[in-house]
Amino acid sequence: MSEENKNQISGSEAVIRSLVEEGIEVIFGYPGGAIMPIYDALWHYQEKIHHVLVRHEQGAVHAAEGWARIRNKAAVCFATSGPGATNLITGIADAIMDSTPMVCITGQVPHHLLGTDAFQETDVVGISMPITKWNYQVTRAAEIPDIIAKAFYIANTGKPGPVLVDITKNAQFEFMEWKGYTKCGSVRSYNARPVIEKDKISKAAEIINAAKKPLIISGQGVVISDARTELEIFSQKTGIPVTTTMQGLGGFSPEHENYVGLPGMHGNYSVNKKMNECDVLIAIGMRFDDRVTGDVKKFAKQAKIIHIEIDAVEIDKVLKTEVGIHADAKEALEALVPLVNETRHDEWISSFRELDKLEDEIVIQDAIHPKEGGIKMGEIMHLIDKKTNGEAIIVPDVGQHQMYAMRYYHYKLPNSWVSSGGLGTMGFALPAAIGAQMAAPARTVVAIIGDGCFQMTLQELGTIWQQELNVKIVIFNNNYLGMVRQWQQLFFEKRYSHVELKNPDFVAISKGFKIEAAKVEKREELSAALDKMFAHLGAYVLEVVCEKEENLFPMVPSGMACSDVILKPAE
Repeated sequence: MSEENKNQISGSEAVIRSLVEEGIEVIFGYPGGAIMPIYDALWHYQEKIHHVLVRHEQGAVHAAEGWARIRNKAAVCFATSGPGATNLITGIADAIMDSTPMVCITGQVPHHLLGTDAFQETDVVGISMPITKWNYQVTRAAEIPDIIAKAFYIANTGKPGPVLVDITKNAQFEFMEWKGYTKCGSVRSYNARPVIEKDKISKAAEIINAAKKPLIISGQGVVISDARTELEIFSQKTGIPVTTTMQGLGGFSPEHENYVGLPGMHGNYSVNKKMNECDVLIAIGMRFDDRVTGDVKKFAKQAKIIHIEIDAVEIDKVLKTEVGIHADAKEALEALVPLVNETRHDEWISSFRELDKLEDEIVIQDAIHPKEGGIKMGEIMHLIDKKTNGEAIIVPDVGQHQMYAMRYYHYKLPNSWVSSGGLGTMGFALPAAIGAQMAAPARTVVAIIGDGCFQMTLQELGTIWQQELNVKIVIFNNNYLGMVRQWQQLFFEKRYSHVELKNPDFVAISKGFKIEAAKVEKREELSAALDKMFAHLGAYVLEVVCEKEENLFPMVPSGMACSDVILKPAE
């Protein structure tokens, strides 16, 4: 065979070789007709890339999200054309909202059949365009290496996010000359790493140095840019208190003397009250989501706002800033630290602590140490926190249990919180926990899932079984769609419209997937049941029957200002 022929490979093999060159260790996917040539090529590379066969394509994309959130780099998922590709859409939308890097590769019908309504043809490029950082349809094999390299570069750099590469079947079969693989280092017109404007850093430092009641809101951008150390140095030097958004959990130590809690709809009472007292608000790597701000017209109107953000579009989008710094969080903090004064704001921080005492008395003690009624979600999370020393990876689903997981666990380590934030996707946790466990096999991964959420993706128990994973799954079962029910109780005069669930036997279902499981209904049995779950080698499902109509407080009622936060409902 001539040297020229040796370099001739199929487009499908070029896909797999490109992924190997990118250092991809695992792929989450589900095969089908239009992507079958790529799966055939993957068969020859099984020693280099591990493929996880999920039970539904949505499971693949959420698992990829979980992996990416732990590793802070793009994960890969595969799907076939038509329904396979469209089943990825929810996860892709979730990833773009939560800045999760991901490369989705879909098969497509042959080029000559595009636009003919061929079997399992769907315009996934058109469908996914609003929810991807970039997408592209490959119709020739020769394009594949460069397009995949570009896909990874765009997904991983700047504000991370999902990209989609749709590859027609003819391009997978075609032969091309393999000239090696070159990783992408830049894309014309794409500014992945903005240059810090020094005058804005100087102006921000002047404002910070003159502040009497400054406050930092730390978002997911701090986690993504690995800026936890820089933020702690900055806060320590300036004495400024720090609040973290839900997606920013793990970006600042909860044990730090300057940590004051969480803002927003179910955040800390003190933070929400004091938000409208601070004179300078420093927002780092966050986008002023409505669940954080409440009524944006009444949010921190008295404060000068300094906004550090990698995505220029977010600056001045929701709130007018005094200084907008278009920069990576880590780089901006490194530039700020030498310019700010070393000071203390002890009296200001003490004012938070005084309000914390009120919240502890009215809400927290009853949430974690209830004296009557059924098992509370807060006490479950409090026990999980104690038994894992705040060092587990927590993967909550969406709803009341998610908020309790946010409030009553101390995230001592970075990359410990994996949750659907912006999109609020029910069914996220079980598949995302698969990806998180595969990304960090030595760490304890706990999926916190409501009974409604669990039934959306419970088929992925089959993936956990087949992959022999060590995921711990705690089902918070109150026989309701709890968050919706709470709102119906508080704001719709207890008209519980279609929120009560008649649930199956979760233990029997889990055991049907050969996963050990147990059910707890009594408070006095909860601690021992958790001990047994954590001591078990392998996956475990623990169903906990919770207080049926438990409500979560504090709460900022929808449409109200953060300062309108309530500790308990009016009688």
